[in-house]
Amino acid sequence: METDEGQGIIPFQLQFDKPIASQIKIAEWNPEKDLLAMVTGDSKILLHRFNWQRLWTISPGRCVTALCWRPDGKAIAVGLDDGTISLHDVENGKLLRSMKSHSVAILCLNWEEDAQPLEDDSGSFLTYEDRTSRFFPAPPRVPRVPGLVSGDTGFMDDNEDSFRELSNSSHQRFNILCSGDKDGSICFSIFGIFPIGKINIHEFSILSPLLDKKASCQFLNASIYKVALSKDLCHLIVMIHGELVEDKTELKERQIPRHDLVGLHCLLLDTSIFRKRKNELHQVAQQASNIDDLIEVIRASLSVIHKQWVDAIHTFHEKFDPLSTLIIDHGLDSCPQEEFLSLLGGARTSPPVHQFLVNSLCEVGLKRASKAIHNAGKELHLIIQEHLQPAAEFIAFRIGELRGLSRWRTRYQGIGLDEMLIDVATEKAGIFLVHVERFMRVLTTVIYQFQNFFTWLSKCIKLLMSEPSDQLPPFNSELVVIFLKFLYDQDPVKQLLEVSEVDQSIEVDWETMQRVNELVKFGGFSDTRYLQRTLAKEFEQMEQSFKEAFLMPFTTISKKIHCKNILPLFPVSSSAASSLLQIPTSISYYKDICTAGSSCQTLQQRLMDYICFRIPDESFSNMHNCIGIARGFMHGSTDSGKSCTSLEAVLLCVPDEYECVDLSLYKESQIVLLLNERISTSDSPENARMMIVQACDLPFLSVSRPSNSHKWALHELKDYVVNFLMENGKIRYIPHFVTVPLAVSASRGVACVFAARKRALVYILEENEDEVSDVE
Repeated sequence: METDEGQGIIPFQLQFDKPIASQIKIAEWNPEKDLLAMVTGDSKILLHRFNWQRLWTISPGRCVTALCWRPDGKAIAVGLDDGTISLHDVENGKLLRSMKSHSVAILCLNWEEDAQPLEDDSGSFLTYEDRTSRFFPAPPRVPRVPGLVSGDTGFMDDNEDSFRELSNSSHQRFNILCSGDKDGSICFSIFGIFPIGKINIHEFSILSPLLDKKASCQFLNASIYKVALSKDLCHLIVMIHGELVEDKTELKERQIPRHDLVGLHCLLLDTSIFRKRKNELHQVAQQASNIDDLIEVIRASLSVIHKQWVDAIHTFHEKFDPLSTLIIDHGLDSCPQEEFLSLLGGARTSPPVHQFLVNSLCEVGLKRASKAIHNAGKELHLIIQEHLQPAAEFIAFRIGELRGLSRWRTRYQGIGLDEMLIDVATEKAGIFLVHVERFMRVLTTVIYQFQNFFTWLSKCIKLLMSEPSDQLPPFNSELVVIFLKFLYDQDPVKQLLEVSEVDQSIEVDWETMQRVNELVKFGGFSDTRYLQRTLAKEFEQMEQSFKEAFLMPFTTISKKIHCKNILPLFPVSSSAASSLLQIPTSISYYKDICTAGSSCQTLQQRLMDYICFRIPDESFSNMHNCIGIARGFMHGSTDSGKSCTSLEAVLLCVPDEYECVDLSLYKESQIVLLLNERISTSDSPENARMMIVQACDLPFLSVSRPSNSHKWALHELKDYVVNFLMENGKIRYIPHFVTVPLAVSASRGVACVFAARKRALVYILEENEDEVSDVE
């Protein structure tokens, strides 16, 4: 343990001081392991152990704008400047899922899990069991094209266990990933993979904090700066930069002057629907997200099947197309099919056919074409049996599970699980299974027809070359005729695999259509024209039916998220909005010591929110070098008169010789501050300080509703600024000029500080350093 020449133990032991290759712009500790994820200035993502051993480095190829860990630490979410959220495996950085949730840059991410599972009447925790494993083996994986990767021997990726882990959410605690963008949109995803809601701040009509409860206002040009979901999932605190504008119509009717606020605001959103309906949402998200995964398996399977078959048919035509040229060169007015039929009928072999079979195609070319068709058929059957058909069966089972849930209207109608839409999706899943079976039969028939045709041609070549043909298998001359008439220049397999821009119906005989219509009376498919569509078209319709069915919960939940309260923090001009990302802020939730021993039983009453931020000097003329701390915001909208449930705040003035670089809320309502010296001397150049402030010891004051003259909530505290005394807290001297970010881990008790001279310093914040392990 470090000491300072008899002055006692120095707080925050330095674990190590390491050089870094480039400056870090984002850093987040893993909540469960001693791992630190960092984003460099050129948007490379690095993962280091606590002992600074690098595990992996990835480059998403686009600018990384946000980062956060899944609550169990097994995956990391990365927000990009094009609105994409990508999920990566903690073990190797492999991309698990990519979602285009936003249309503009994502500025913040927050991933929170339910802190307290619900209990039933007997006191047992309510959990959802995914029953699929009882009836099915492991779900199929996405097939790959053999030969594209060196050493590839099959269709399946052996390194997709982590992807299954991501999708298999039945054993996870219910959790939600929140993301905010620069256009004011916030998206919510259950388990980070199933979108369940989206709101835009501009669409909210908010009770005005400027005048009275009758006035309303809304945001213009708002950007989401930070989001923090409470541990009970009931509230979302949002930091917004934008212009808060009052309703012009109301102001005109009441003859009140207009007041607009441009700056940083805190918004409290009611997300209690996630808490109240979390079991229902868990079940729907479990089934729907797995269906989405299986849809991708089917899409990839159809793509691989199409490519394999087109390549094989291309080889066939490459070998047989020269016959048409030879027929024209010999001045004959016929086609290859007619020439082959004449040969089959016993007529004398025409010169072009003889030349084609003996000189152009010959036995080698025929074997190559036969092998291409045979191998393609074998590979396609394998893909269908191991990927396409199992995926379709899994989907049918899972949508059947959702269909059963949709019948429970009292529970699931409230989250938008529409029975009629689920019924349509269930029927489409069943129809697709029929199409897969039909495609399998068509493929088998076509492959057999090709092989029969090749056997006949091989015998013809043997006879023309006066070679023995006794060893060749027999052929069916009737099937050769059928092949020449219907398959030589037509491709029913490819027809089933393509979605034509022009609706091309497959011909179905009248008797079959009659039987399909009769089956409707006995519970058959209500859509009787499904046999006239292709496999690809049916897949397209099935996917669309799922999108429509899952859009209803998304829309329903989005409408149930509303604004409860607003807190204008400080003004920031629109021209200075770009620098807002450099203003240190932190939001966290702690157990409320005011109610820990009271009769309050709900988790909401036992949680206290803390909002901490540095106030720019240009925001208020009479507030300089101040840090604002507010608590009880999510309880400030209630009617409770107790001090522990009302909005309170305190302004902390940092000594003039220091500047707050970054801050972070730590465990038990503590705040970690990172300060740079404003003026360096020759004796102590470029020095910094890191310290912990006990927030609960500060003299918080109740904050009332802003008045007309002073619209910003913190303005009334200008006469009660608390001067912070550096000697009263735990302080650590840092012999560097430090920069953002400050990465603090409450679960591991460590902090990582980055120096301007490209160094990383890791400190142990706990008194007992044994609490932190160097090993995962």
